[in-house]
Amino acid sequence: MGLYAVAADVLAGVENRQGSIKGLVYSSNFQNVKQLYALVCETQRYSAVLDAVIASAGLLRAEKKLRPHLAKVLVYELLLGKGFRGGGGRWKALLSRHQARLKAELARLKVHRGVSRNEDLLEVGSRPGPVSQLPRFVRVNTLKTCSNDVVDYFKRQGFSYQGRASSLDDLRALKGKHFLLDPLMAELLVFPAQTDLHEHPLYRAGHLILQDRASCLPAMLLNPPPGSHVIDACAAPGNKTSHLAALLKNQGKIFAFDLDAKRLASMATLLARAGISCCELAEEDFLAVSPSDPRYREVHYILLDPSCSGSGMPSRQLEEPGAGTPSPARLHALAGFQQRALCHALTFPSLKRLVYSTCSLCQEENEDVVRDALQQNPGAFRLAPALPAWPHRGLSTFPDAEHCLRASPETTLSGGFFVAVIERVEAPSSASQAKASAPECTPSPAPKRKKRQQKAGAGACTPPCT
Repeated sequence: MGLYAVAADVLAGVENRQGSIKGLVYSSNFQNVKQLYALVCETQRYSAVLDAVIASAGLLRAEKKLRPHLAKVLVYELLLGKGFRGGGGRWKALLSRHQARLKAELARLKVHRGVSRNEDLLEVGSRPGPVSQLPRFVRVNTLKTCSNDVVDYFKRQGFSYQGRASSLDDLRALKGKHFLLDPLMAELLVFPAQTDLHEHPLYRAGHLILQDRASCLPAMLLNPPPGSHVIDACAAPGNKTSHLAALLKNQGKIFAFDLDAKRLASMATLLARAGISCCELAEEDFLAVSPSDPRYREVHYILLDPSCSGSGMPSRQLEEPGAGTPSPARLHALAGFQQRALCHALTFPSLKRLVYSTCSLCQEENEDVVRDALQQNPGAFRLAPALPAWPHRGLSTFPDAEHCLRASPETTLSGGFFVAVIERVEAPSSASQAKASAPECTPSPAPKRKKRQQKAGAGACTPPCT
């Protein structure tokens, strides 16, 4: 089935209480789950408005074979979405017969309610809040292209590049077709909220990765040098894995584990599109992986992003406005698993640096897990100071907890997130060895706003349009 038919089925399932949007989207087997999820969420958000417009326009009376949920999805796309740009097929032809009447009814509804913007038609509880107004962050996949070429490509499409942002206020002010380079994150471009790049040729070719700002922190702070052996302990859906591969320049080895076969299959597709060749996927429980296995004797870096409550996920806030803290029983179970996973990771004999991260806002899954793991390994590991310029720090629940990072829509313009960098404490006898410390992550030079003449053969980047 096509996008609109699948979206209608998911919407019907949600309204009939057959499951959550997220669960039904992932079980639909639709290839582009992000596009499907966004379409269903927005259609549901405007559900009452769409019902009013469809009823007053007499659409279902005129098109008796059109299912109500499909009509709602199609009318959202026509009036409030992308307008069937580059697609739509027979549905576009069907809706075009009613386009004038539907637009007129939407305009009449605005006049009746005394508003001028579509979002002002929403009930107060459904209006866009901080979560829905987050900028669109796009990581440049340096395995296939470079920031300069991507910037030039967007400029040729009529976008205006504003250089590197100097503060979060620059990101908040983004509008229209303007975009920036993130103030702290190398290779991370920032577009206005609601910018949809799922059908962009650079995304479809694997040159761009749509990834939240905070989600880029774990791989960046782990910072494995090319040639390293790395474990990604709970790897799917794969954005962080692809980031690790880019930092490794496809040199070395990533051992990526996950128990969900469907998510691993989707991850394999993502990694192939991104041109990644250094990753070995395994449908395996990380807790069952033996640290003494000879295959992992050179593993110096581990990224651990375990299952969590997801209380910081923007998508959950859109799906369940006001979603709060999970139940104490669920938190206790999650924290127990997370602590076991972290303590297990710290037993790998050659480990130098580990990054622990969650998309949770709960202290029980974050600072408490890190504190307990360090207490179980006294003197062996320490929290490393991470990214001093990051404004939101860990809760001061134990010594050095401020070395951890937190993120939220209000403070960092990202989803809710937590990151801790843990390093092995070197014995005095090994002090002469290379020090494994958390990187300062000084931003790389920003692409120039004005295109410069580049000498032939002088390290030109791979064109992104190939």
